[in-house]
Amino acid sequence: MDNRSKLLQTALRQFSTHGYDAVGVQQIVDEAEVTKPTLYHYFQSKRGLFEALVGEKSAGLLADLRAVSSYQGDIVRSITQITQFYFDYYRREPAFYRLLLLTWFMPPSSEVYAVVADLQRQQFDLIARLFLDASADHGNMRGRHQQYAVSLRGTIDTYVGLRLQGYFQLDDEGSLQRIVHQFMHGIFS
Repeated sequence: MDNRSKLLQTALRQFSTHGYDAVGVQQIVDEAEVTKPTLYHYFQSKRGLFEALVGEKSAGLLADLRAVSSYQGDIVRSITQITQFYFDYYRREPAFYRLLLLTWFMPPSSEVYAVVADLQRQQFDLIARLFLDASADHGNMRGRHQQYAVSLRGTIDTYVGLRLQGYFQLDDEGSLQRIVHQFMHGIFS
């Protein structure tokens, strides 16, 4: 593995385990077994390393979410696809998903939030668009697309976060169906 890849993997592990602010450049280079000048050569700074990490990990996330979040006339199927997408993504990228969860409620003035804000906004917008499009078929959704996007993403992230902490299992088909049913009951009531 090349030095750049080692630095990215080490940073992901360290940031997702301890948080961005708790990890120093020296800690990252020591674990990656490279020098500080090597890190600075590739990324210029700790923030540059974080930006590269988020940029590389999020490209596939957004493309795949865009593909599954388009409304096709069946709201239950659409919500199930989005929920399944996030569950599958957490299984493929548990450390990055944890890192995204850690950044959700960072102060807007923090450098970490500034790096992930656009990624979080794009995800929210894709899900809100689904509900906006579905409101043509479901009149009770009109004007609520943003609230539904927040609720769906919050529900998914809560379950994934609890799974990452070992409090909940998401490994069977029944879990997915129960979560979607719970969410659907709320929006249709």
